Amino acid sequence: MANKMYSHIGLICVQIILCLDWSTSQDFSSFGILFSSCQRFTPQFDDCIKDAINSARPFFTTGVPEYNIPPFDPWYADEVNQVRSGYKLKLKHVKESGWQQSTITKFRANLEAGYIKFSQFFPEKYLEGEYITEAGGTTKGVWNMTLYNYSQTMTIRKSKTDPYKVNVKVNIDKIGNLNIHVSNLLRGRKRVESVLDVLINSTWRMGFPLLKPLIEDLVATAFSKIYSNIFGNYNWDILFPF
Repeated sequence: MANKMYSHIGLICVQIILCLDWSTSQDFSSFGILFSSCQRFTPQFDDCIKDAINSARPFFTTGVPEYNIPPFDPWYADEVNQVRSGYKLKLKHVKESGWQQSTITKFRANLEAGYIKFSQFFPEKYLEGEYITEAGGTTKGVWNMTLYNYSQTMTIRKSKTDPYKVNVKVNIDKIGNLNIHVSNLLRGRKRVESVLDVLINSTWRMGFPLLKPLIEDLVATAFSKIYSNIFGNYNWDILFPF
């Protein structure tokens, strides 16, 4: 029963975890200056990029039009789907914030091979949206989740079969705490749902081994689409000329 409950919660809360940012400065030309000292094909390149991204956090909320980089804080997704044996999950109108306060702790890249891997720490990340599940019936509602002291590692690779697509893998490294609220879990049984809400938030660590792979899979699915749209055909020579 406990495993089933946590699996169901995992399906709903899942996509709740990730994004990228680039933001608030009025002078977009200064964005390029932050990366101007990062020389490709040098041993210092990765650490230089890590430091430059962290310095560029003021741009996360505005994006950088000159470099065709959209804003990512908050980040929005109209719809993300996951289909597995026995269930279907759809998250709609997803909003995530917290990237501007995040810190890149490790960064490795091979732009020519289409490979980027970075680790990131979020003191707080907030997500919200709507959900629809189909598992023995259809359930709809809204959800929100707050992650505290959250760390993740994201690996991005260019697709070998589609030059305009990237594949994303996500690994959750650490979560200090988590608050999640999901409406209509029991289809309108408000009193029992309130008790279940308290139970979920007080015992989430017990069920996290079951939730973790679901969250990682859904986040990876979402970001494969997001990054394909943004960076699938991105010309890195614009930002990092030879």
